[in-house]
Amino acid sequence: MNRLSPAPLAIILLISAFTVNASQELHRDAMSLVKQFGATLKPQLIQAMKQGGPENAIDVCAVKAPQIARELSGKSGWSIRRVSLKNRNAGAVADAWERSVLEEFESQLASGKPAKALERGELIDGEYRFMKAQVTAPLCLKCHGSNLPRPLLEKIKVHYPDDLALGYQAGEIRGAFSLSFKTE
Repeated sequence: MNRLSPAPLAIILLISAFTVNASQELHRDAMSLVKQFGATLKPQLIQAMKQGGPENAIDVCAVKAPQIARELSGKSGWSIRRVSLKNRNAGAVADAWERSVLEEFESQLASGKPAKALERGELIDGEYRFMKAQVTAPLCLKCHGSNLPRPLLEKIKVHYPDDLALGYQAGEIRGAFSLSFKTE
């Protein structure tokens, strides 16, 4: 019978513990960045809505959201973006892994898992990938719902000519924050 001697077994256990600790730390970092993104974007959206309604908020999403993602990415070393199965802009098209996670989130939500708990992180080929679901809130429906007024639809088309992000209901998954960090 082949048995590992104590030294190799100890090394394997040490590497496993290190990997788990590293993943937990990366998970905490990713969650912190998601919170920073939301805490920066949401007040700007609310202010834009108060100042000029949904048409004004479209400018915030089109200009400020990508700027926030770039700034956080530059400061942190992470790649940060928002993705969706029904993307509003071409930069938000989900890759195969993201698409799979979004579909998993939808299934979990339908099975009763709380929306706030929909997140996933994993190490893949030297990269830590993390996603946190964005669930459609009532405020989101002003620009992502159904039966939007024509002036708003025209404004959306100016910034997003190939928009697919309409027709949502409150509580549905609209997309996710998607973050990645090279570990090697």
